[in-house]
Amino acid sequence: MRATTLVNQLLDLPGISVTGVSPEPGLLAVQVRLTARKLWCPLCSYSTWARYDTRPVASRWRHLDFGASKVVLSANLRRLRCPVHGVLTEWAPFARYRSDFTGDFEDVAGFLATRTDKSAIARFLRIDWDTVGRIIERVVATELDAGRLEGLVTIGVDEVSWKKHHRYLTLVSDHATGKIVWGKAGKDAATLDGFFQEIGEQGAGALKAVSMDMGPAFTKSVTANAPRAVICVDPFHVVKLVTDAFDEVRRTQWQAMREIDPVAAKLFKGARWCLLKNPENLSDQQAGTLRRFRRRGGILWQAYKLKEALRAIFHGDLDVDQAVTLVSTWCHQAQTSGMKPFVKAAATVRKHLIGITEALARKVNNGRHEGINSNVRLIIRRARGFHTAEAALGLVMLTCGPITIHLPHEKRAD
Repeated sequence: MRATTLVNQLLDLPGISVTGVSPEPGLLAVQVRLTARKLWCPLCSYSTWARYDTRPVASRWRHLDFGASKVVLSANLRRLRCPVHGVLTEWAPFARYRSDFTGDFEDVAGFLATRTDKSAIARFLRIDWDTVGRIIERVVATELDAGRLEGLVTIGVDEVSWKKHHRYLTLVSDHATGKIVWGKAGKDAATLDGFFQEIGEQGAGALKAVSMDMGPAFTKSVTANAPRAVICVDPFHVVKLVTDAFDEVRRTQWQAMREIDPVAAKLFKGARWCLLKNPENLSDQQAGTLRRFRRRGGILWQAYKLKEALRAIFHGDLDVDQAVTLVSTWCHQAQTSGMKPFVKAAATVRKHLIGITEALARKVNNGRHEGINSNVRLIIRRARGFHTAEAALGLVMLTCGPITIHLPHEKRAD
């Protein structure tokens, strides 16, 4: 068997024929030509038999390694004049537009990026992390479901931090599929306005419910762009608001105790998690510490009971009317407790009581979205080193969006 025939079968790439092979130490240079005589625009479906000219320099693409040797393909591509996009280099069916890698290489890199850290990818594929980020952006641009924004009825909106110093991504999820369907850097009303601009007035009019936190920015955007949609305030964020209020009371008590009894304050600080964790998740030792706090009583135990009382309302064993009545009662107790953090939290809860009621009645909440956000935080933490929001968003969409990456052997099997 000729070397070119063997390499052609091993590559198994669409639309090419191997014309030459130049093995070197650590490198296998493969010369190929496109088998199609017709020229296709890489940005649209336009095709033509007319050639504008031929690029004077051969185009090169990195392919998956053969053992310890890098594989580099090269081809002399033609150019065409597209009536829409002007003069462009013809489409190469085995690579994405303006990429220095084959599609197989990029699919493997994208698959690994969703499952391992940057050091492992860089070592395995012999590329740097910035290159991985650009590959992810290209894979998402071509493989993301183009119809993901169609037919949306109930959605969840939330923000997630992708970098220190208040760098955020706003993410929109489809409650029906549990997938992230849209994202953009930022977390203000203008950021979410971009989502409504993409789905248009018809798409916004079809929305029935939007779950979110109690921040004013998202509420402003939804009210302005989708007035028919009901805003559902996620109970998770209500509980989080009250938990933060309790933690503020706890810290204040700890600071006061430091001045009176530093030794006791140190033990008090170490008991933080037994107070913040759900009682059913406490270890035996933490449960014993909690019992000691209960016997001691005081402001801290009063705050703890308020926190747990609100959390119990959203366990799901109450009907809507009962839950709303208990929330109103809780707000009264919190506002008369004399603890400023709880007074403030109760005022916020009262302000959003209609949204809380809608969330309970429609059983629409951000629980699934919060689960996705947990995965997003894990992905971003594991992929330390993002320099742009676009790269971070690309990896989020690649992992949690409506997209499926097929590895080379899976594509060939199909």
